[in-house]
Amino acid sequence: MEDSISLKETDSSHNFFNFLSSDLIELILSHLPIRSIIRCSAVCKLWHSITTAPPFSATATRTPWFFLYGQNNIFMKNNQAFAFDPDSNEWIKLPASLFPVTISPESSFSGSGGFFFNAAVNNFSFAPILKPSWRETTPLKFSRLNPLVGVIDHGIPSNLNRNNGFQSNLNSPKIIVVGGVRFIGGLVDIEDRLAVEIYNPNLDSWDLSPPLPADFRSCNSSQSLSSAQFGGKFYVFGIYSCFVSSFDLNNRVWSEVQTLRPPGVIISFLLSCRDRLVLAGLCNAPLGPSFNLWRIDESTMEFSEFAIMPRDLLDCLFDRDEDDNFASLKCVGFGDFIFVFNEEHRRNYPACVCEIGSGSDKCSWRRAPDLPEPVNRFHKVIGFCSTISLQQILSA
Repeated sequence: MEDSISLKETDSSHNFFNFLSSDLIELILSHLPIRSIIRCSAVCKLWHSITTAPPFSATATRTPWFFLYGQNNIFMKNNQAFAFDPDSNEWIKLPASLFPVTISPESSFSGSGGFFFNAAVNNFSFAPILKPSWRETTPLKFSRLNPLVGVIDHGIPSNLNRNNGFQSNLNSPKIIVVGGVRFIGGLVDIEDRLAVEIYNPNLDSWDLSPPLPADFRSCNSSQSLSSAQFGGKFYVFGIYSCFVSSFDLNNRVWSEVQTLRPPGVIISFLLSCRDRLVLAGLCNAPLGPSFNLWRIDESTMEFSEFAIMPRDLLDCLFDRDEDDNFASLKCVGFGDFIFVFNEEHRRNYPACVCEIGSGSDKCSWRRAPDLPEPVNRFHKVIGFCSTISLQQILSA
């Protein structure tokens, strides 16, 4: 009897969708998390054609994912990568096949604008996120480790293929590499500032631009800098120094270096969220440390506070209220979301999520679920935030 009822419910549900227009089905599917959309794409030919259409992919991939890559310097087989989908509020353990075998202590891994990047001294490679189609570029003109990397054009080229990454395309995005450290004989050469390099995928070549301003000389790697792309500019911000400068992507010149330090800030990060620049940082406050968000006016670099992380969530990230514990705090963000996490293994890399309300300064905070077990011990943890291409996942 139960089987017959279940069968009738399935039939009625199937018949219900038969009466819906393709436009209405598209609207319904667009509200699902990406993993659910992927499952729906296998239901029937109509749903597959809807979900793989470029207009649908554009509307369905606006929510950025948070990626956590753990690197073990002794046993590379212990490297692990995880992706957090804020829509479904779940972590996904990523397979090793998505990453190049060359990721090692001598290389730096990152992601932005729908791509993974791997920089190893003067070698550089990239691949669409969640698609194992790595392409190695011509060598960088300046060998470097731990640079800041970004995508100038956030569009994902339509003619990516599994064999060579992507071919010539006038709309292909360019890649910008800023800062980093150069190793000579195992020592850092602090006298040589590394020029900004911009990769043109159509020509497979790197163009040189002026280096980071001299103020960043002593702290010019991704370990001590954060970056944000906003309004045609690539911003570089000192996590500890609070120096900030912007690189004009059209004129290819750096702005004057300024200091962006709200009162009491211990450590802070510059992010591009929605229609604004956001500074996110930890502060000393009379009642104990607090994690604050400030809106930044890009024309004057003045700041105004608009949100504070609930104290119980901040307590989830740390054992006790001591400044030396806060050095492991990291923060990334894009679009509607900001992700704050602790890169210490003893806390099992906890993370919190902040969602910024549409058209307002209202924020909702929550703790992310624990990472899926087992989680290995890492010597280095890399976190970044990026949109992903649904079209590329479905074609993989």
